[in-house]
Parts: sequence; structure tokens; C-alpha cells
Amino acid sequence: MRIYVGNLSFTTDETQLEQLFAPLGTVESVHLVRDRETGRSRGFGFVEMADDQGRAACEALNQKEFEGRRLTVNEARPQERRSGGYAGGGRSGGFGGRKREARW
Repeated sequence: MRIYVGNLSFTTDETQLEQLFAPLGTVESVHLVRDRETGRSRGFGFVEMADDQGRAACEALNQKEFEGRRLTVNEARPQERRSGGYAGGGRSGGFGGRKREARW
């Protein structure tokens, strides 16, 4: 089960997150999401555990205070596909930036 962990302190590292979940079961993996340019934590991450242990961990840790912050812990939803580049997935106007001539 993939578990979303939100509202983490920006100083939390993977080891601390693993240690938080370890008493509740076997932690298969931990991933903190980081800013691509700075490498700084974005304040959320994911933990993978067996399904039954993951559900118990979600119940035990959701809204628990950790490093001065109240955590959001729940089952992760599948990531939505994002379109690349521009807002709306394409160029504004749909004509490649050229002025369209009226053809009557």
C-alpha cells in the first residue's frame, strides 16, 4: 500500500520518516518529494507498507503531531497525468501564433 504523508517539516528526512512508521510494521520504501532545482523537501512524501499494516499506520498517524506539525496521512491516490508545457496543453488561440485571415 502506498501512503501519502503531508504537512511534513521541511527538515524531515527519509530516515526520520521511516523511523516514524517502523513501529507500525515493515516499511518497504520511503520517498520524500523534493524541489527539482533546489533539492529542498516540498513537505510531503510517500511510504510503502503491506496493505494491512498501511491501513493501521494511516489510522494511527493521521493528524498526529510530528516535529511540530500535524500530519496528514492517508492512502495515496494514483497520480494524475499532466499535460506538458503550456496551460491547457497547447498554444493559445490554436493557430500557432499566426493571425488567421478571413476566407469568405
